[in-house]
Amino acid sequence: MGMTMTQKILASHAGLETVVAGQLINAKLDIVLGNDITTPVAVNEFNKAGFNSVFNKDKVAIVLDHFVPNKDIKAAEQSKTCREFACSHCVSHFYDVGKMGIEHALLPEQGVVTAGDCIIGADSHTCTYGALGAFSTGVGSTDMAAGMATGMAWFKVPSAIKFNLTGKLPSNCSGKDVILTIIGMIGVDGALYKSMEFVGDGVHSLSMDDRLCICNMAIEAGAKNGIFPVDDVTTEYLKSRSEREPVVFEADKDAEYEKVIDIDLSKIVPTVACPHLPENTHPASELENIKIDQVVIGSCTNGRTEDMKTAYNILKGKKIADGIRCIIIPGTMQILRECVERGWYTAFIDAGAVVSTPTCGPCLGGYMGILAAGERCIATTNRNFVGRMGHVDSEVYLASPHTAAASALTGYITEYKEA
Repeated sequence: MGMTMTQKILASHAGLETVVAGQLINAKLDIVLGNDITTPVAVNEFNKAGFNSVFNKDKVAIVLDHFVPNKDIKAAEQSKTCREFACSHCVSHFYDVGKMGIEHALLPEQGVVTAGDCIIGADSHTCTYGALGAFSTGVGSTDMAAGMATGMAWFKVPSAIKFNLTGKLPSNCSGKDVILTIIGMIGVDGALYKSMEFVGDGVHSLSMDDRLCICNMAIEAGAKNGIFPVDDVTTEYLKSRSEREPVVFEADKDAEYEKVIDIDLSKIVPTVACPHLPENTHPASELENIKIDQVVIGSCTNGRTEDMKTAYNILKGKKIADGIRCIIIPGTMQILRECVERGWYTAFIDAGAVVSTPTCGPCLGGYMGILAAGERCIATTNRNFVGRMGHVDSEVYLASPHTAAASALTGYITEYKEA
């Protein structure tokens, strides 16, 4: 029996010719990632276990992004722990204020992750890097500690669901609408501990930013990872940035999948996930009587260049509705700089928005846009659980940058329609 793309990567890193779904393996790691929330816990476990060095200073990445610049004393202490650990172990990929970005936007941009990698990160959205043709998944801080010390991690090889993509997205939709549609179809546990493997002619019409967004939210369907094949789009993206030579794996023609789900991209519509689960999806056109208080455009899901460009194209020359707080968060310093140089930053300010330094910020109820009781936010973030962005009586609606920006102009959930 043939192997899926994910299974081939895992077999290679475990030094095995073949693996099968359900098999327990020990695999070599190319990157071990942590952030300012999870790394201090990992450092504590690292020290408790008696480790005194990291396995490879160039294969550990620590990104301060959740509460940085620090929002309070506790956040400052957490960041201090990260700084001291990175310094004492000469960690090459350490990103602090001025260089940092939202980790899952930053690592692909900087070429730290590449095709064929096996990556763990102490953050559930580490599954983002499957867009590059890598196996990447989130783990706990204890596994991060062991990974930093040994360069190894154990996995149960996942079975897979094949998503066969055809067609091309409408101009008012993006990868966010694709993944919200899929989660609405299969549910938040529809791919539990499975690999979501995206294939088909429709893949070629999706940009790298679309793919990163789709893989980012694989975890919202319960998946172990999401992954795209390496094609010309991937190769072009990696060509100028990968610090290691990409390795391309392809699924066998006789690979076994639990099921195959066909998705016609041309039939995708602007989609919104209503409170309080990402699976509670509805077409944006059905929700246009829902008044909002806040709009957030950013996060590891939708803080990339294409997302900023979409917001610019919709907001330029217009005014955000009275009483609406619109917060725009570029994913990295490089993306922020691009917003400034292209004049997008000025357009955002003229429209009445605020632009933040790169941070996860409000996505996890951290800072830069916390909700009060009874308030509603439409956000390009990835989770809308009870209390996710503030008060337990607030509400978060998940949407694409098209829908979020259009909603900022009306004060209600609004489907974007090109003039």
